[in-house]
Amino acid sequence: MARVQTAYVCQSCGSAHPKWSGRCDDCGAWNSLVEEQAAPPAGASARRTARGRAIALETLASVSAAPERRMTGVDEFDRVTGGGLVAGSALLLGGDPGVGKSTLILQALAAYARKKPSVVYVSGEEALDQVRLRAARMGLSQAPVQLGSATCVEDILATVASGPVPDILAVDSIQTLWTSALDAAPGTIAQVRTATHDLVRYAKASGTAVIFVGHVTKDGQIAGPKAVEHLVDAVLYFEGERGHHFRILRAVKNRFGATDEIGVFEMTGSGLEEVHNPSALFLGDRSGLSPGTAVFAGIEGTRPLLSEIQALVAPSSYGSPRRAVVGWDAGRLAMILAVLDARAGLGVSGRDIYLNVAGGLKIAEPAADLAAAAALISSHTGRALPKDCVVFGEIALSGDVRPAAQADARLKEAAKLGFSRALVPAGTKAEGIALERIADVGALIRLLDAT
Repeated sequence: MARVQTAYVCQSCGSAHPKWSGRCDDCGAWNSLVEEQAAPPAGASARRTARGRAIALETLASVSAAPERRMTGVDEFDRVTGGGLVAGSALLLGGDPGVGKSTLILQALAAYARKKPSVVYVSGEEALDQVRLRAARMGLSQAPVQLGSATCVEDILATVASGPVPDILAVDSIQTLWTSALDAAPGTIAQVRTATHDLVRYAKASGTAVIFVGHVTKDGQIAGPKAVEHLVDAVLYFEGERGHHFRILRAVKNRFGATDEIGVFEMTGSGLEEVHNPSALFLGDRSGLSPGTAVFAGIEGTRPLLSEIQALVAPSSYGSPRRAVVGWDAGRLAMILAVLDARAGLGVSGRDIYLNVAGGLKIAEPAADLAAAAALISSHTGRALPKDCVVFGEIALSGDVRPAAQADARLKEAAKLGFSRALVPAGTKAEGIALERIADVGALIRLLDAT
């Protein structure tokens, strides 16, 4: 009897090792090596006799029809996917436990099933009664969604093959799937990769749009090998803080749409509600003027989004000043503080600095530099910015303020919400709103001192 060959496979990166060790040599993860059965290598004679078949080659000028889109009816979900699910595509949705992934998928499937009852939802984690209770709480009990409970890939494929081909197949979650072709335990890297590959192959062959739900690790990455993200056509992250009632759906990969779109939802007792005007949600109640706040006019994908940046400059009680940042890049804050001290002589490097993006929103674009600097200066001087003023612009290491992309869209969104003034980089042009053009951080300090 031939000896079964095994290898120790890292559950974080998928690299194989001949023997166990506490740390993966490739990715550096600790305690991530799991013993799995290794596939026998093909013999030299088999490699020599293997032959492929010729494929048809085409030119770049070849024209094909646009892919078929299946609109679910949930506008925010369809926006992020690029206009609906593409027939034969595979989509991976990840998020923290309890953020609302299953709720979002169930709502999207129910909305689509009301138009065309060709939807299958397979749960590998929850019993069918639990899914029905959630549907009843959200008022979706009458939606013609076909439910199933299974974790074996062969069972799932046999079930969908026994009836009409569904338009959408949702599987919750990929970490519970397993295939009888492997002896590895469910949830291991080999099982997740193989099960996902089998379902993706079914999607391409049948034209069914397959949705996978996946958990995330403590680092915020989707659990399982990166190969899973390469197999699918789109990867979405569902984000949200437990202390806040809104959720953000963000695309990080999309072969059929933009990767910088976001969808905003509000968690309620009856499920997720779409937020069509997220700027009003993130701004909240701004009835009073207080130093240290600035309204940033940002862009998320094609959508202008206004949010409030809050800053607090306080005397330091310890030997080294403290820096606390929520919703923004800490390295970016350190750079802005260095520029304000070196180029404008503000003198805040020895103080405690706290910076927060209201509502738990995460901002990544450099155009938030000027708004963060304005909030810091306002907190340091004790002078509040005007209530009807928005700010945006990128700050260079020289102290100059550089223009931001899509300035017209930012200012139109601000004017729509009742803002009448804007602190913008020099050279920005717009109508319907008064502009205060800022050339450098020194001009920003002088302007706020005169406010």
